Amino acid sequence: MNDLQQYNDRHAMLKLTWPIFIELTLQMLVGNMDQIMVSRFSQNAVGAIGNANQIMNVLLLTFSVISMATTILVSQYLGSNSYQRVAETYTIAIVLNLAFSLVVSIVLVGFNEPLFRWMHVPAELMRESSQYISVIGGFISLQAIFLTFSAIFRSNAWMKESMYISVVINLLNIIGNAILIPKLGVVGAAVSSNISRFIGVILIVVIFLRKSPIKIALRHLKPFPIRQLKSLLAIGLPSGGESLSYNFSQIVIMSFANTFGTVSINTKVYAGMFAMLSYLYASAIGQAQQIVVGYFIGAKMLDEAYNGVRKTLKSAVMISIAISATLFLFSGFIFGLLTDNQEVIALGRMIMGIEVVLEMGRAVNIVLVRALQGTGDIRYPTLIGVVCQWIVAVGGSFLFGVVLNMGLVGIWISMAMDECIRAAIFLIRWKSGKWRNKSLIQA
Repeated sequence: MNDLQQYNDRHAMLKLTWPIFIELTLQMLVGNMDQIMVSRFSQNAVGAIGNANQIMNVLLLTFSVISMATTILVSQYLGSNSYQRVAETYTIAIVLNLAFSLVVSIVLVGFNEPLFRWMHVPAELMRESSQYISVIGGFISLQAIFLTFSAIFRSNAWMKESMYISVVINLLNIIGNAILIPKLGVVGAAVSSNISRFIGVILIVVIFLRKSPIKIALRHLKPFPIRQLKSLLAIGLPSGGESLSYNFSQIVIMSFANTFGTVSINTKVYAGMFAMLSYLYASAIGQAQQIVVGYFIGAKMLDEAYNGVRKTLKSAVMISIAISATLFLFSGFIFGLLTDNQEVIALGRMIMGIEVVLEMGRAVNIVLVRALQGTGDIRYPTLIGVVCQWIVAVGGSFLFGVVLNMGLVGIWISMAMDECIRAAIFLIRWKSGKWRNKSLIQA
């Protein structure tokens, strides 16, 4: 068994997956811990941070465009031993994301209130939403740097290092929240998040400098590696387009939910937090498999890529169903941990029941979209994602949720339909083998 073939072994994949799983869990908690800890002081603050995070998720995709492309491209270059190209890709990714972060900061700090009004954020949530996103947005470059280095770490299979840094960030955020939220409210939560992420950036840069034989340096931009820039954009823009479409569609759906009142707003925020637990494993193993697919594609080992994804998919679906079913069974208890509002708890139980079906489809989508992207089959999942998300998820949410007055339940049914339809389409695409000639590099 050569070095690459080991990655189709179950234990080797587990070694890649579990650190990503823990890291993703902790990254999720950095944002969600703000909502959990402020819920002890104000239910309005929960809705305020939830609305702010919807906008943040979309604008963070500006960085994810380059970060995701970096992971895919570097994986293929490492598979083909093209180390000079790796160094060029590292440098361009850092420079581009730093530049993008300045633009995003201006949008978040200067134009957040018009965005919130467009989302129909209730007047009682507007001030705290604006305060939270302004503080976070002013230091968005921290997330840009961290996301880029995290992509570099994953493409090199340095999963444990990223996980340890996420542990530190999360612990610091919890401590900071405990100190600052009672004094400053949502502003304290935002300040705590910024401080913890700043320390995380320092740690990840120091570890990279000590661990990587391939360095980031401006000399790699002379002469400017236009080929690398084109490759990053060729991968990143369509890949980011799928994620951007999804997150922007979620903003529109959130605007529908905002018209249903605070009960629906807070239920959606809480249900979204719990739903993340259902798909974290699928996301972790999907990211690990994407890196391995990149190695295999770079080395022209196409059958190994196909077989590895098939095994990963079964595992992701089974675990996602098990977790979502467990959350449904205990939904009354877990919602009760965050609120004593019986309307929220009752509505949350209905939503978590629909979640079981939704997560089955989402697990398939997470794994197969990342696998297709890892092969270089970029445009197809983007096209399908945009069409289904807007026609089925958004259109269905408006029809069922607003027109037929089914409220948040109608929205969740529409989102479940979207995930399951896309899952069927991507299964057909993967089995067809049309991705086999999509590699974006020449070995």
